[in-house]
This record gives sequence, C-alpha cells and structure tokens, in this order.
Amino acid sequence: MKVLRTPEDRFANLPDFPWEPHYLTIKDEDGSDIRIHYVDEGPRDAEPIVLIHGNPTWAYLYRHMIPGLLATGRRVIAVDLVGCGRSDKPAAKSDYTLARHYDWMSKWLVGLDLKNVTLFCQDWGGTIGLYLVSLFPERFARVIASNTGLPLGQGESEFMKMWVGMMREATEFPWHMLEAGMERKITAEELAAYHAPFPTSEYESGLIQFPLLIAVQPDNPGVPLNREAWARLASFDKPFLTLFGDLDPVSKGWDKLAQSYIPGAKGQAHHTVKGANHFIQEDAPAELLEHFIPFLDVN
Repeated sequence: MKVLRTPEDRFANLPDFPWEPHYLTIKDEDGSDIRIHYVDEGPRDAEPIVLIHGNPTWAYLYRHMIPGLLATGRRVIAVDLVGCGRSDKPAAKSDYTLARHYDWMSKWLVGLDLKNVTLFCQDWGGTIGLYLVSLFPERFARVIASNTGLPLGQGESEFMKMWVGMMREATEFPWHMLEAGMERKITAEELAAYHAPFPTSEYESGLIQFPLLIAVQPDNPGVPLNREAWARLASFDKPFLTLFGDLDPVSKGWDKLAQSYIPGAKGQAHHTVKGANHFIQEDAPAELLEHFIPFLDVN
C-alpha cells in the first residue's frame, strides 16, 4: 500500500490550535505501517474524553471545545481518522473500506489501552466510534452522539443520493460542502487550516471515498458489519446522550432511533441544538459544552 504523509510544515501557525501532535503507528492487514495522529492533553492518569471527527474535517474541528473539557480536569484526546488531518493517508481510493476503518481505529484504541472513555462522536466519527463502543463496551464509560448514525442499508435520503452520486466519479473533494454544513461563517485562516492536511488532491482519496462507504444501500459491503454492531448496542446500558443540530440534513432522525433502542439512552437529557447544522462543533461549541459537562458530572 502506498501511504502519503502530509509535511509537518503544513500545520504551522494554525489559528486557535496550539496543541502538540502525538502519534501511534499501527499495522494494516497488508503489513503496511500507518501512523495515526491525536491531540492528547491533560493528566495522563485522568479519565479520557475521546473526540472523533467526520469527513472532511480533522481534530481541528474540536479547537473550541478542548479548552472547556480540559477545565474539567480530564484527559482530552482528539484523534484524526486515517486519511484525515495529520494521520497517514493511503493513496488509492480502493485502500479505504469500512472494515479497514474499523480495524485501524480498533488498533489505535487498543494500542493506547484507553479505558473508562467518554466518547464524543460526530459524522463518521460516530459511525466508526459507535462500532468501537459495540466491540469494546468495557472500555467506554459513556457516549455522546452528535449528528451521526450507524446506517443499516435501509435506503438513501435525497441528500445522500446526491452526495454519493456526486462523489462516485470525483477526483478531488468539493470543499464548498464543508462550509455548506455550517451556519457560522469561518474565516479564511480557519478554512486554510481545514485544507492544511491536503497539499494536493492526491492526498484526498480518503475524503473522496468516505461517501461511498456509507452503508445506506442494502447491497453496501458495510451493512453486515453495521448490523452486527447495532445488535451489540442493544445491550449497551451505560449513559448514552444525543446532541443533534436541528438543521443537519445528514443524520436527521437518528437521535430518536438511538434514544428508543440503546438502553443507556433511557432517561438522559437529550437535546436538540437550534440553528446548528451538520458541523455542530463550529456552530454551537459553547452550547454543546453546556450539555456535555453536566452529563459527565451526573453520570
């Protein structure tokens, strides 16, 4: 497998992102080394909060939430999915499968030996993160799902038909879709920070392939994996909270499904953030923290 690595100088002087990089190298199934990046702040012996982003973002998405979470005295870890951010980027679209994403992040979680984890997950961070919760429930103390879901091959929304169709033949990522998923207008410097991991379209294979891995079609290869994970989540009885934006077209309705199905969601203070779009961490970081931190304290 050919693996690309973004030059470190691409990440110099990022606005509001002062944290040093940390790396763990895992082995792919074909023997290739893949280096995974994560922010790791706070006491190493404290309870860890793990933040997982989606497509096409990276740990930078959490820059306005990390300080507030650190103030709780916990360890805060924001990881970059493979193909994103400072993590390594397999060069071919065919290198990316749902099974591989699940395997890569499982090896990262186990490799760091994270336990008693509070997971906050959004978009692909939720699909992958919830799979990890289903596979390693003993490692997780509580979960917050935000603008995400675990597709089970039950059909496509109009948005998803458009998105998958657009990306099937794409050779570069349509970056206007990032800003389309936010109500907040980000600055040119912030937009450049999101672009930083991808010097050329050659580095974007993972971003381009992600939409094709969304297991909404019944014949998608990821459906059996997600159905197995969903079945396992039926016994997850630790605290499970949903914080969804009311303007998100991607995951609309999945919060209600999770609330009715996952035992740990019963009786939690679920919340809908008014005026927040898909990238809710950009639109409403303070409001997310207003619900995140009490959830930590109560549970």
